[in-house]
Amino acid sequence: MQRTNIADPAYFHKVVDCQYACPAHTPVPEYIRMVAQRRYGDAYMINWVSNVFPGILGRTCDRPCEPACRRGRVEEGNTKAPEPVAICRLKRVAADMKDDVRARMPKPGPKNGKRVACVGAGPASLTVARDLAPLGYEVTVFDGEAKAGGFIRTQIPRFRLPESVIDEETGYILDLGVDFRSGERIDSMKALLAQGWDAIFVGCGAPRGRDLDVPGRREAAAGIHIGIDWLNSVSFGHVSSIGRRVIVLGGGNTAMDCCRSARRLGGTDVKVIVRSGFDEMKASPWEKEDAQHEGIPIIDFHVPKAFVHEEGRLLGMRFEIVRAEYDGQGRRTLVPTGAPDAYFECDEVLVAVGQENAFPWIERDSGIGFDKSGLPVLEKSSFQSTVPHVFFGGDAALGPRNIITAVAHGHEAAVSIDKLLRAEPVYVRPAPMTNLVSQKMGIHEWSYGNDTSNDLRYKVPWAKAETALASIRVEVELGFDAATAFKEAERCLNCDVQTVFTETACIECDACVDICPMDCINFIDNGDEAELRPRLKAPALNLAQDLYVSGGLKTGRVMVKDEDVCLHCGLCAERCPTGAWDMQKFLLKMTPAGQGVTA
Repeated sequence: MQRTNIADPAYFHKVVDCQYACPAHTPVPEYIRMVAQRRYGDAYMINWVSNVFPGILGRTCDRPCEPACRRGRVEEGNTKAPEPVAICRLKRVAADMKDDVRARMPKPGPKNGKRVACVGAGPASLTVARDLAPLGYEVTVFDGEAKAGGFIRTQIPRFRLPESVIDEETGYILDLGVDFRSGERIDSMKALLAQGWDAIFVGCGAPRGRDLDVPGRREAAAGIHIGIDWLNSVSFGHVSSIGRRVIVLGGGNTAMDCCRSARRLGGTDVKVIVRSGFDEMKASPWEKEDAQHEGIPIIDFHVPKAFVHEEGRLLGMRFEIVRAEYDGQGRRTLVPTGAPDAYFECDEVLVAVGQENAFPWIERDSGIGFDKSGLPVLEKSSFQSTVPHVFFGGDAALGPRNIITAVAHGHEAAVSIDKLLRAEPVYVRPAPMTNLVSQKMGIHEWSYGNDTSNDLRYKVPWAKAETALASIRVEVELGFDAATAFKEAERCLNCDVQTVFTETACIECDACVDICPMDCINFIDNGDEAELRPRLKAPALNLAQDLYVSGGLKTGRVMVKDEDVCLHCGLCAERCPTGAWDMQKFLLKMTPAGQGVTA
């Protein structure tokens, strides 16, 4: 194998698994250390620069960082399965416990004469506004609702996300001098184009819920509701009650929000019925757990067959019972079991079987191209459409995803808009800003806590069930207190503090090999990767993570370290008699709009 080029920012970025998995590349270990030091305002601002909505995401994020967390795969000796650091809930700690950060927010920049229109006031559009307004752009955000937030406000129930948090974090952006045109829904792209905007960003989401066309749907329509529309009505107080017996169809997070909302609005017999297996449901594992914790059963492998009704009154639903079969390529087919159809009585049904994009307001002769699935044709990295000054992001760009992905799209689109309006090529993306700084403070001392332990993940306390289920607006999760937040933050392995090896200083004494608790350091004859991985002291079987390979040593061998299971404990650097190993903090920040090198 070739010597690892640690000067390439992508190498150590990949080692910081949580940050690498985050679409917005939030420097997770950096802000977790701030939480441990009770520097909550600093932790909040680190988050705000990257993900824009720390308080919102600290309650609702899909948490792609957590399955990637090293803690979840290196612990040994636990009676329970190892669990990742509660990254998402520590983000909420920063938001809930910070001081007043308004003075730390950027100020509107001197106007540069360029006008940018954002369609929709969801997370993607607000991120574009947050990035461009301080640069002097005149940003106008249009939305049909009275308040900003988009689906954050209309589809996430208040028992998960209080409205005060949405108001606070959307307010930080609007206070940057953004012109928010509430109650103004854009109904014609051609008319918008004719207004002479220098750039237009479309972040209107995927506002249409999929329906279910099975017998009885039209006849029993009064008792059947599209999930996202129903959640919207609940959010704005247009719906305040529901029938006692409720069936929720679908296996995603929207279905989980529907069933838990129905439980609070009077549904005493609420069940989720899904066509896939329980483990294949699209809902996040914790969303399923929360629903079950509230006494809501999830019935899998039931395919809707008919709505049963009598003179237009919904009586129940009939389902075919299936099982999953897989072919040699792992493709799934649902096969009838032959068992009699299942029948469940119900008063109302909430259909949450998916969402799709709807662009009836974009005329097909406006110049904007769409693919066969109805999504806009975009340049992959810049989110630029076939009309050069029109950009898309969030669910409007690639279909339904999540808040943090929408934020990432907004950052990228803002860079593109800024480059376009500076007459620079939008396809040239700015490199991230990085540095490596040694953490050595003495012969055996480090500037960061490097003790490791097998502490189990700390649980977030909940409101009492009788209180939580009595109101749609009582927040269920109470968040960590300061003491528990400190203990959870201490579980972080500081994966951004990298083991950096200087081969010219190495005397091949094997002291680091002897002390390494994970057996991940090897001095070995080189070879190609496929042959080398199984030959290591502890075979490196996770191909998704790289091997750190040195240049040739005095004996002709090379040092090979498996980055996958390294604890970043620093014992190798403490033990090394020549300083060949050092612990260096790696910090990666994505370059925002307004910065970077031109082509």
